[in-house]
Amino acid sequence: MNTNQRVPLGLNNPVFPPHNYEGLSEEQNMRTPGQGPASTIISVPSYEDPPKDFFAWSVFNTLYMNFCCLGFMALVFSVKARDRKVVGDLHAARSYGSTAKCLNICALTFSLLLVLVLIILTATGIILGRR
Repeated sequence: MNTNQRVPLGLNNPVFPPHNYEGLSEEQNMRTPGQGPASTIISVPSYEDPPKDFFAWSVFNTLYMNFCCLGFMALVFSVKARDRKVVGDLHAARSYGSTAKCLNICALTFSLLLVLVLIILTATGIILGRR
């Protein structure tokens, strides 16, 4: 048989032999519409991303950018957020995580500003280095 020839539907094709399918028992006893409750309810739980605790950022700020202990306070709130997340209290975890994020931003900003002011004061000669 040539591969370009088309085989009409219903005829046996030697390339693809017919399969012996058995009908399902449900197909034979199908209900007609309006015969009773035949609905299926599937509940799909909504997926929420777990709240962030900003732990790594807090550790970095505690070690390197600890302006007025803001980095340490951010670390405390990050640990609280992580604990609340483990317990399953997602609302409190989000609240603690948000506080840790704000403290991290403040600690980073103030520390960078302090370093920038020191560089400017040293460059202008207001703060004298060694003579």
